[in-house]
Amino acid sequence: QVQLVESGGGLVQVGDSLSVSCAASGRTFSSYVMGWFRQGPGNEREFVAAIGRNGISTLYADSVKGRFTISRDKSKNMIYLQMNSLKPEDTAVYYCAARDNRFVILTARRNDYDYWGQGTQVTVSS
Repeated sequence: QVQLVESGGGLVQVGDSLSVSCAASGRTFSSYVMGWFRQGPGNEREFVAAIGRNGISTLYADSVKGRFTISRDKSKNMIYLQMNSLKPEDTAVYYCAARDNRFVILTARRNDYDYWGQGTQVTVSS
């Protein structure tokens, strides 16, 4: 099992950059596919990005492709989401998630992720 804690959210202006982080507990962290999701006001939780066990394979939602970058640091048990050229529609609570370590495929489906953090708020002001 893995526990996830997000940090780094805040209030930024349109066009700004922001990085959010996720600290994961557990010695088997490197065996989990990891993802970022977000939930904006009045919206369902949606996929943002995922990264494979090797830290090389990545998957992005079309809405963030080219602007956001997901990465992981196995030595620190950390996942990062670098967000550039932020837009008002990026305003949301951002959640870190992990798939059960039996699975290796990157997926955008919320129900495929078994462990979740508490979320961190990102607000983009125009």
